[in-house]
Amino acid sequence: MTDSSMMSRSLLADLMEEAGGVVTEYHGQSLIRHFGDPSAEYAAATEAAAVFDRSHRARLMVSGRSPGQMLTGVLTGQMPKMPSVCGDVTSGNGTYHAVLTAKGKMISDLWAYQIGNEESEVYLLDVPVAGLSGLREHLQRFLPPRLATVRDVSVETAAISIVGPDSILSLTRLALGLRVEPSSLDVAGEGAWFCAGVMDSAPDAALGGLVVVRTEEVWPNAWTVYGPSDAIRALWSSLVAEGTKPAGQGVWTTLRVEAGRPVFGTDMDENTLPPEAGIVDRAIDQTKGCYTGQEVIVRIRDRGHVNRQLRLMGLGDIPSPKMGAELLAADGSGKVVGQLTSVVQSPRAQGVLAMGYVRRGVSEAFLDDRMVVVDPMEG
Repeated sequence: MTDSSMMSRSLLADLMEEAGGVVTEYHGQSLIRHFGDPSAEYAAATEAAAVFDRSHRARLMVSGRSPGQMLTGVLTGQMPKMPSVCGDVTSGNGTYHAVLTAKGKMISDLWAYQIGNEESEVYLLDVPVAGLSGLREHLQRFLPPRLATVRDVSVETAAISIVGPDSILSLTRLALGLRVEPSSLDVAGEGAWFCAGVMDSAPDAALGGLVVVRTEEVWPNAWTVYGPSDAIRALWSSLVAEGTKPAGQGVWTTLRVEAGRPVFGTDMDENTLPPEAGIVDRAIDQTKGCYTGQEVIVRIRDRGHVNRQLRLMGLGDIPSPKMGAELLAADGSGKVVGQLTSVVQSPRAQGVLAMGYVRRGVSEAFLDDRMVVVDPMEG
């Protein structure tokens, strides 16, 4: 595996700082927190279009003689199929996964895309920065170099997400050169991707073009674009020049929590079982062969249960509690029954919205002196 480390500063940082971006720290990465007016950023993302830098996430390329076969034993979900080429458009579908220890605990989650062809099988992995170190160690242990090699292309590539009802028209024109009809993007499910042209799938290539992927990590219509760093910088500049509003990590987190999506490093970590986080339906292929941690997942599914579950909680119009705040039993015993992981002031909920782990069977709990109703997360 190539020993290249993640950059601590985004490749788009200079552009965003010139646009008024205020810097914050996120898992050792330097990100833009906001551009001076988070309310306007939120309004743009939900009513028009906003662009977010997503380059802090790692991008790994896996190639070799049998990369798919090797990854099958590591990734928990359905492996992505080979893309199709129609004219001068390449398209495919990515799949969501967890990567587990033998005890079923999470090492990371990730999205996998098959971007190769019959001559060269190549996978792109989109990995949260908080899971990168553990994932790299895991892949070094379980992927034989003679069959699958991993190359970190995070420095050569970048990623942005365009969010909002006006995002599709901008993407079809600026990222796909009007080669894909807006209606095709509009009906695409999560993980569906498009690229104008035939992608360079050589093992030593990074990304030969812009790859536009549907994401539901946030609740408005949203697309993530991967590509060579220079091309992504140019796309960001073009979008902003045409009126797409730059937006920061603060608004992204608000939209993510409103969508009920956990993120590794905040709502999930190395002590989390996928059933606890409510990601089984999305991340686990119940029909596939063996993968690391499968026995634990099947045992929970068939003969047991987890003792805690990630919940979504509307806390009302109150000051935001701290991440990590404890939830206490509704019977007044003072017993800790939960803990908050993500907390945002939500315009959509018109109050504080939080995600957190709550003991199984608990439907109400005290946060300080306030009773909180907790709802189950969707899988």
